[in-house]
Amino acid sequence: MDALNRRFNSEDYYQVLWPLLLMSLLILLVGIGFRSPWPADEPRFVEVAREMVASGQWLFPTRGGEYYPDKPPVFMWAIALFYQLTGSLKLSFLLPNAFCGLLTVFLVYDLGARLWNVRVGRNAALLLLIVPQFLMQAKNAQIDAMVMCWITVGCYGLIRHFMLGPKWHWYFIGWAFMGLGVITKGVGFLPLLLLIPIGIYAFKDKTRFEGRLTWLCLAGPLAMLAVIACWLVPMVMTVQAHGTPEMVAYQNNILFKQTGERYVNAWHHIKPWYFFVLSVIPWMWFPISLLLVAYWKQWLQKVKADPTIAILLIWVGLVVLFFSISPGKRNVYILPALPMLALAASAVLTGVSPKAWFEKLVTGVLWFLGALVLVAGVLAFIHHPALVKALADYTDDLTGIGYLFIVLGVLWCALLWLARRQFALVKVGLVSALGWVLVSTWGYAMLDEMRTPRSLMLHTAEVIGEDAELGLVNFKEQFILFSPMSVTHFSYLAPVEEQERNAWQWMQENKQRYVLVPSGAELSCFDIKGGKSMGIAHRDEWILLSASELKPQCQAPERVYRYFTDHPGRWLKE
Repeated sequence: MDALNRRFNSEDYYQVLWPLLLMSLLILLVGIGFRSPWPADEPRFVEVAREMVASGQWLFPTRGGEYYPDKPPVFMWAIALFYQLTGSLKLSFLLPNAFCGLLTVFLVYDLGARLWNVRVGRNAALLLLIVPQFLMQAKNAQIDAMVMCWITVGCYGLIRHFMLGPKWHWYFIGWAFMGLGVITKGVGFLPLLLLIPIGIYAFKDKTRFEGRLTWLCLAGPLAMLAVIACWLVPMVMTVQAHGTPEMVAYQNNILFKQTGERYVNAWHHIKPWYFFVLSVIPWMWFPISLLLVAYWKQWLQKVKADPTIAILLIWVGLVVLFFSISPGKRNVYILPALPMLALAASAVLTGVSPKAWFEKLVTGVLWFLGALVLVAGVLAFIHHPALVKALADYTDDLTGIGYLFIVLGVLWCALLWLARRQFALVKVGLVSALGWVLVSTWGYAMLDEMRTPRSLMLHTAEVIGEDAELGLVNFKEQFILFSPMSVTHFSYLAPVEEQERNAWQWMQENKQRYVLVPSGAELSCFDIKGGKSMGIAHRDEWILLSASELKPQCQAPERVYRYFTDHPGRWLKE
């Protein structure tokens, strides 16, 4: 332990790098294989990746056989690639973000070491690893951690060129990864906002970026466009060659509706302009948010003295502003700004004497949270009504949750006592690592059954028998992903009434066909009250409708939709 401590506190780049990467890798990989894809987004991306491998068609993502136009395919490609390599969806779906998180940690460390010194790089990486939003995204299968990584590479390339260059190869690599970010989630161009503060400082001091701001800079967009074209050109050419209505709709949706229209005229997740500043940053970016308040004088002094810190912070502010302008907001949107903020925070605070009140406040909060977890464990163990209600959507094993919380609470408090002479941020790191290890293993295994519809779909398969066919109406992707039988659906994108009308026609053709619907669905072609309950999944009771629940008449659908998926849940046996 002493040898590891000495290496970690060394001024040698590689002496610090290897234990840092090893620790990061352990935190990011722990729990992989312990759980299945969970809602809201994970089952969608995993099902798309599964279908890519099953069909061999990777250019147009499909969900239950229907084109999925909401996101470009890069993230799904990554899951599909790991699926082909490992042969296991349960192992592969979390790997892309884990490695993207590891790369992000490395880039932050490397930039800190190059711009300032090894201690700044080390502290920046460690700070990033204890911010809740970073690990929450790097340890799940949403797109945002990958987008954050590509944007960080884009920033890295521009910073290596303008701050440490000229380094033209890094300049063009930065642009190329912006293109990769665009075909991952559209906002990969955000590193371009760095050019605003760089331009301001170049205007103030014409010699600052000498040899780095030349006409060659105008060629940067070509690298970005070349990467985008690797996906865009084959996609558009295929659409033009075949020209089916579904392909044209996919092309128009992903190129226009999911980009500019979604930003300017968002149709969901509507939040006020101050949402990120007041509702996300204070707790999702803790402890950096508190460090901004506690050491505000040091921040101001360093910003005035060091243009590099100022440029990083201006970029972070511009990213938050960019997303604040759009009416549609989710807390993960501002995640790409976090690595550069951690880097700036480390540059400002490394070597600064800790404030006594900050140390006491953070330590007090940690003791309070440890006690809270312990109390919650006791209440769960005795099945207190408040805990039963709060955890109803996640698990019915309150005794198991009680044991988990009690063990976590006891170990949490024990760690705080053993580390009582350490700095507050070290304590944050220790209890954070403890929490993630326990939750990512014991917690994942315990919650997995309730977080998937596996049991409900297995029960449904037993009820209808091997010779029957199952249709889905008003469903989510996980019901396809976890189905042990083949399924038919009637367009995920169609209104429920259109899905229902198509399902009615489908069932008329064979009396051995059934439809699974949520109990809250308002149906006019079926007598939902006569159906059989299959159980609860994702807060809804699901009803199985047979030929007996068909009403005599049903309005014809405007268009016939039928999408068939052959035994999607076969991966569960792999």
